[in-house]
Amino acid sequence: MLEDSRLDQDEIEILTRAFNHALHSLSLIDRRDDPLAEMVARKVIEIGAGVRDPVEISRIAIKQLGISPA
Repeated sequence: MLEDSRLDQDEIEILTRAFNHALHSLSLIDRRDDPLAEMVARKVIEIGAGVRDPVEISRIAIKQLGISPA
């Protein structure tokens, strides 16, 4: 989702770490074909516009999506 974005490398790294943290917290493995993983990615990108800490982005995304961590 971030391949053609205008974000700099640091921002992409933060969002990638947040996304991976959220997936791990939710015990999600298959990123390509899982609609939930796509929802998480979109939420992480949305939140990442105002938050810089990957763990905090992950926590907020999971909370806003109303998903219980595994």
